[in-house]
Amino acid sequence: MKQLLVLLASFCVTSPALGQSLDPRSFVNTPIGINFVTAVYGYSSGNVLFDAALALDSAELVIQGPTGGYARALDLWGLSGKVDAAAGWACADGSALQAGERVSRHVCGSTDPTAHLSVNFLGAPAITLRQYPSYKQNVIVGGGFRVTAPLGQYDPTRLINIGTNRWSFKPEIGVSKALGRLTLEFLGAVTFYTTNTDFFGGNRASQAPLYSAQVNVIYTFRSGIWGAVGFVGYGGGATSVNGGESATPQQNSRTGAVLVFPVSRSNAFKVYWTTGVSTRTGTDFDTYMASWTYRWGGKR
Repeated sequence: MKQLLVLLASFCVTSPALGQSLDPRSFVNTPIGINFVTAVYGYSSGNVLFDAALALDSAELVIQGPTGGYARALDLWGLSGKVDAAAGWACADGSALQAGERVSRHVCGSTDPTAHLSVNFLGAPAITLRQYPSYKQNVIVGGGFRVTAPLGQYDPTRLINIGTNRWSFKPEIGVSKALGRLTLEFLGAVTFYTTNTDFFGGNRASQAPLYSAQVNVIYTFRSGIWGAVGFVGYGGGATSVNGGESATPQQNSRTGAVLVFPVSRSNAFKVYWTTGVSTRTGTDFDTYMASWTYRWGGKR
């Protein structure tokens, strides 16, 4: 059971969701030296467009595909931390209105890969597997930094692509408070984007920073199964083409749920769902994901 709790408490390997996502347990104390690999399959349907500069209306798209991720728990000068990376493959299929005309698109390709480093500044010192059973969480304060690289499929002659042809950088901070089997989390983040210098039609597209705030409520059952429900709101992120007038900024929110099941001492299965609550720009869609995680190693 102790081995299962280590696995389940640490179940947060990055997976680039097919859309804006919820991230429960982003900041937990994972025993140093533990490695994780995760295989994810995601499915999103609806108005799955994130960039107001695309000038598309009434989009009805399905985006689906697999993602693979790796993570390792670190000892960062006595503080617990984690490094992870993920990359995937996706297919987009559907249609939208462009200048009043219905256009369709089917494309498959690699997604933009991500890398992420996080560290717990307070309440989660670096510990070994042997020390983990005696650790009791109270309040954890942590920070992270995520980088997304423009290496995914991209065709500047088409408006809908899998990749974004730009870098993004996302600093974040989180607070986690344990109340028995219940855990409350708050996460705040801002995403900065570089300019897409090869946007549709030979243009340049830029986007202002996108701010987000997230609240999660997590419950761990005696069996080791844990589940979470959450809410995330986004604001900002106005886009412009060639330095012209900016498009309407985002004012969107989403809600969702996660459920994680132990399968063995080293394996766990996760299901995930999110949907839009209020939407302005390209977030009126549903996302479903299932993933399998295997863990090994750990300093004793």
